[in-house]
Amino acid sequence: MGDVKDNDEKIEEAILEEDRKKPVSKDMNIQYILKLHPESSVILMSIGMGCITCFAAEFESLAEACAVHGLDPDDVTEYLNGELGLLPVEE
Repeated sequence: MGDVKDNDEKIEEAILEEDRKKPVSKDMNIQYILKLHPESSVILMSIGMGCITCFAAEFESLAEACAVHGLDPDDVTEYLNGELGLLPVEE
């Protein structure tokens, strides 16, 4: 049974590692963003989103949280990706 659990944990970590390389989208769950990028908590709080302490973060997308805070989800997504170094490089 331990082998199955270890294998599941390895698969989950591989998925997380792959997702860490992708830009954050406004449809992503707040809690998942925080799991991928713990430093995003400071970034979100700096723009007035106390998402790391809110119960709704487990269920809300970034876009939904932006609506609650009166922020444009596209602007927040772009800002967050820029701060996290996840914006695509233009050639």
